[in-house]
Amino acid sequence: MPVNSAVRRRLEAQGFCDLDEATLDEVGPWLRWSPAFCTLFMVVGVALNSSAVLWALAVTALLGALLPFHPFDLLYNYGARYLTGTRPLPHQGPQRRFACGIATVWLLVTGWAFYAGAPLVGYLLGAPLILVAALVSITHYCIPSLIYNTLFKARGSASS
Repeated sequence: MPVNSAVRRRLEAQGFCDLDEATLDEVGPWLRWSPAFCTLFMVVGVALNSSAVLWALAVTALLGALLPFHPFDLLYNYGARYLTGTRPLPHQGPQRRFACGIATVWLLVTGWAFYAGAPLVGYLLGAPLILVAALVSITHYCIPSLIYNTLFKARGSASS
């Protein structure tokens, strides 16, 4: 199914630029893979008041900020894509790595709130974290990427 222009703009805002139509049509839907896994683990960590789950996810997010790919992309690139018959996911741009950096800090602080015995603070931090991650998982609309594009006037700074 072809990716529409709004989705293309949202993916370009995340740093997935210069992808030809065939590549984008094939992997565009799968660029939700890592955000969806992150959202799932965030929900589990917050629901269980688990600093351990949130801190483990923070390490994963930190790797996503430092590497040109997210660790969950490896599960797709070296496993699931062979079941789907699709090409590997492209490397992430600075926008998505910036988003992973923000998530790292947010996860650490949210995990700390649960660890320190402040579950209300953990829930107040965790709920918007989950919503931001779910938004990109469902719509490809990544608020941290848009912040990056605003701060650094990056290429692909479309807001739709």
